[in-house]
Amino acid sequence: MQRRDAIEKIMNSIDDELVICNIGFPSRELYDIEDRKENFYMIGSMGLASSIGLGLALSQPEKDVVVIDGDGALLMNMGSLVTVKACNPGNLTWIVINNGAYGSTGNQETYAKNLDLKEIADSVGIKSHNFTTISLKRLIEDDECHFIEFNCEPGNSEAPIIDLTPEFIKERFMKTIHE
Repeated sequence: MQRRDAIEKIMNSIDDELVICNIGFPSRELYDIEDRKENFYMIGSMGLASSIGLGLALSQPEKDVVVIDGDGALLMNMGSLVTVKACNPGNLTWIVINNGAYGSTGNQETYAKNLDLKEIADSVGIKSHNFTTISLKRLIEDDECHFIEFNCEPGNSEAPIIDLTPEFIKERFMKTIHE
């Protein structure tokens, strides 16, 4: 299974949740699979999807927030694990698609192949899971903060470039938050 397949599986459990998606190909694949006003596509700022998702979860406690992140992005911002645990928002579900590669820059290997990301999340006290052993919908709805590692193979699909401007993505998403 590749990342696009993982994103499709994730989206099968998504209804009206707010989704923050990692930069590059993950956002392109999500856009191609299911563009919706509740999706925020990262255009830049690798490593910060989790931080944006955390801020959103804290500022919108009545809405469920799902972050679709990558192993390379997590490795760029390891401090986010501790910050998420310290804030512990019950409406945040953080999914890290671990394909062992920086997919958007040429599929160079990450160090995630040498690490157990779930174990790292466990070590800071975040409830963590492997995607294959959980009901995503149940975790999203249970009012606890969760970290989910979704392992897959490296590779990018032929997803098209997102034809929305960054301003449009931001304004559409902000309008959705305030509905």
